[in-house]
Amino acid sequence: MPLRATLLLLLALAHPTLAPLPAAAQANAAAPRGNVFVDGQGVLRWEKGKQEVALFGVNYTTPFAYAYRAHQRLGVSHEQAIRQDVYHLARLGIDAFRVHVWDVEITDTVGNLQENEHLRLLDFLVHELKQRGIRIILTPIAYWNNGYPEQDSGTGFSSIYSKGQAYVHPRAIAAQERYLTQFLNHRNPYTKALNREDPDIIAYEVCNEPKYQPPEAAITGFADRLAAAIRATGCRKPVFYNVSENPDVYAAVLNAKVDGLTYQWYPQGLVANHALRGNFLPYVDQYPIPYRQDARFTAKARMVYEFESADVIQPVMYPFMARSFRAAGFQWATQFAYDPLALAHANTEYQTHYLNLAYTPAKALSLLIAGKVFRQVQRGQSFGRYPQDSVFGAFRVSYRQGLSEMNTPTEFYYTATTATAPRQPARLRHVAGVGSSKVVQYGGLGAYFLDRLAPGVWR
Repeated sequence: MPLRATLLLLLALAHPTLAPLPAAAQANAAAPRGNVFVDGQGVLRWEKGKQEVALFGVNYTTPFAYAYRAHQRLGVSHEQAIRQDVYHLARLGIDAFRVHVWDVEITDTVGNLQENEHLRLLDFLVHELKQRGIRIILTPIAYWNNGYPEQDSGTGFSSIYSKGQAYVHPRAIAAQERYLTQFLNHRNPYTKALNREDPDIIAYEVCNEPKYQPPEAAITGFADRLAAAIRATGCRKPVFYNVSENPDVYAAVLNAKVDGLTYQWYPQGLVANHALRGNFLPYVDQYPIPYRQDARFTAKARMVYEFESADVIQPVMYPFMARSFRAAGFQWATQFAYDPLALAHANTEYQTHYLNLAYTPAKALSLLIAGKVFRQVQRGQSFGRYPQDSVFGAFRVSYRQGLSEMNTPTEFYYTATTATAPRQPARLRHVAGVGSSKVVQYGGLGAYFLDRLAPGVWR
């Protein structure tokens, strides 16, 4: 594998129009497509073939808020930025995308959908994701305004109703119902599909991180009303609802007429304002759910809408987190949030989060490996507790070496220089790494990808 091949591939990474669809994205495109459903045991399945769903990816926010404004100030085309970033995501094997839509930027105060640049760029992003075989779950209501880290300028209904008002104020509820109706019936000008009918938008999460307090009946009633608003459009996709943000009233959501439950995981907290050092693997070797035996819980599908090893740059957390998600029965997990390439040099979007293929290459490759973990580990499969579980299946995670690794007969991926020998070198088809290994000698600091095209021919 000559270094020349690596350099050619890195050139392709910088210029996605020069590169063919990567092997990982080709695999995504060949995966099951179309509608999904939740069976009687709370398992999310593809309608065609009835296989279990297992999708893993990221959140990404260029059409909205700070990311939108920052690209504009830098003079960077939003469309070109989206193409570039989606290509890199495909190169990392991502097959899942989620975003909480900044409703405050695409609605008026009574919930009417506004046909503007933010909505158009979301449509464009959906189109680009579909081209790479990446499946989508959208969360239409974010409740945020759009200012951070600047002053708010959003003019939609979320600019006048707080989270605490959103589920009890009659006008706020009516605005959300109106918006959901129009958003689900919106036709994407790039895909020509209605949002409620797009086969690659497989489900909807109603709202992002709501804020509730007793009584529980009001919470259940609100969740039922918004889920009904989605279904009244003719949408037959599963409807998910956040339960993890309000653990004191979790039963109110378990009682709701929704198909799935959504969770997040920031195990060591957020916004430390400095890089965290030390071994955090013991914090992520299981995902606890206190009510996991509750029949109302087991009848619903489970997704992780956001997760991150916040303020931790070591490339070892994601594979453990992915494995813990599978042990807890999750079928979808999306990291928050992938940094756009144009901004990632400065990490100014969300300082506590930092993930980009060019600027955090080892951490990015650990996400690639984590995606493999998520798809290969069976739902409900457990491997014990740390440190006995540091080697599992085709995977190895070492805090001391700063190393996450996957080693199969056809694939070899690693986040740092490794002495591990590929299992069957003659059968290798895909190699990706940071540092050197027994098959690649590399003195640079970035990530490289090598794919075998034919015997003796690698790209």
